[in-house]
Amino acid sequence: MIAEQPLQRFLDELASAAPTPGGGSAAAVMGAMAAALVSMVCRLTIGRKGYEAVLPQMERILQEAEALRQRLTAMIAQDVQAFNTLMAAYKLPRTSDEERLARTDAIQQALKQATDVPLACAEACVQVIDLALQAAPIGNRGVISDAGVASEAARAALRSAALNVHINAPSIEDAVFVASRRERLERALASCAHASEKAYETVLARLH
Repeated sequence: MIAEQPLQRFLDELASAAPTPGGGSAAAVMGAMAAALVSMVCRLTIGRKGYEAVLPQMERILQEAEALRQRLTAMIAQDVQAFNTLMAAYKLPRTSDEERLARTDAIQQALKQATDVPLACAEACVQVIDLALQAAPIGNRGVISDAGVASEAARAALRSAALNVHINAPSIEDAVFVASRRERLERALASCAHASEKAYETVLARLH
């Protein structure tokens, strides 16, 4: 599984001429790293002297961050699978009307999958940013910069995933599907802008 291979191998594959893994997988990796950083802040706060009052909040944030980390990690391979499915659809035969119709349908279905995977990544990253924002004012001050890094990494992952939605959407013929996905994406981007900036400012204030 791609998520279980050494980091250097993943980076080498990312830098190669092969089309996968690509930007969608990289976005999922960034999102998973962001969630992992939120978890680290929680674990270095839970049980520490002076932070007893925030124990319930930090335990809840940790649980949610770990669930998101697992989801985003799974999306690394899901993005590769979606792309490979799309490429396979493009290679289907088209020598008869029936084959052409089957090929067109397969391409359209694969494009929808290739859109939904990065959209799910973007929406998961919104949740990671929200958790980073929750942890920023109450987490262990000694590692609070990592809550800020988590927010910034999740924001980059979200915007990166958004590009992978935009690249596929124009080729999808189902206008209702495209409109609904673009609406969801715009909501994710809008909520991210304010929350990530607030998390950054909160962390910065605690460092001075």
